[in-house]
Amino acid sequence: MGQWAGDADADLLATLGFRRGKGPSESAIRRAFGRLDAAALDAVLGAWMWTRTRVVDQRRVIAIDGKTVRGARTRETDGMTSAPHLLAAFDHTSGTVLGQLAVTAKSNEIPAVRTLLATFDLDGVVVTVDAMHTQTDTAQLIVGAGGDYVFTVKGNQPKLYAACKALPWRDVPARRVTSKGHGRRVTRTIKVVTAPIWVEFSGAAQVAQVRRTVTRNGKKTVEVVYLITSADARAACPTTLAAWVQGHWGIENRLHYVRDVTFDEDRSQVRTGAAPQVMASLRNLAISLLRLAGWTNIAHALRHHAADNKRALALLTP
Repeated sequence: MGQWAGDADADLLATLGFRRGKGPSESAIRRAFGRLDAAALDAVLGAWMWTRTRVVDQRRVIAIDGKTVRGARTRETDGMTSAPHLLAAFDHTSGTVLGQLAVTAKSNEIPAVRTLLATFDLDGVVVTVDAMHTQTDTAQLIVGAGGDYVFTVKGNQPKLYAACKALPWRDVPARRVTSKGHGRRVTRTIKVVTAPIWVEFSGAAQVAQVRRTVTRNGKKTVEVVYLITSADARAACPTTLAAWVQGHWGIENRLHYVRDVTFDEDRSQVRTGAAPQVMASLRNLAISLLRLAGWTNIAHALRHHAADNKRALALLTP
């Protein structure tokens, strides 16, 4: 960033608010990031992204998941090490980040999800989460705010998983989709039933069985998970529900993977104060702006914009 500011011309710097015709040094940027209110920055950026994203078919679908910034690991006074763990809200359709929240430890993600969701207007919104966050309190918050949830049930909740598995799936018609690519064949099958009365989650309307069969080099692997959703059959037919489930993993493939591989986040040596979270926020912002501009390959997009400083400015001033 310091090198970019040093190479920028006076007109570009003036447009960005630097009145002396000279950009900040690397050390000045580092000090400023360390002192920023990272939570306030995330709130502002998330609100801005919310206004720039579209709602498709009157439904906004948001995935929630956490990521540890491993390169920012520091040693604590008790001799243990810790690294910032950041919880993000990711818009399925646009591929943008609508919010981020720092969590003191990965084990504290569960209540933090509710804290993050409480900052949004969830009326008409669908929230997808992984198995860790299949919690009754989270369901109550989402439904109470006018939204719907899609919860995953895996082996971490053995009784619930066994109860879902015991439903009469043999008698339920299946929807099946097969795709090929990257040297493998993937078949996704979904079966959906009305939620039984023993499902204790607020507003539960449907339970689904999702089977994913992957064949690569003649070797077949099968994964079966179950879903509980408050969206009824009119709002979420099996095809729609399957799309929401598959779209949830966009937060891994289109956000966390890009931050790790394209931005090399886990090897960043920025560790002081709020700087690790601020840097993660700016990576989220860059990815979000490029997605909104129509880019699917973020590495290609970064090279394109690096060739001309004014191209990056155009992303900020649509």
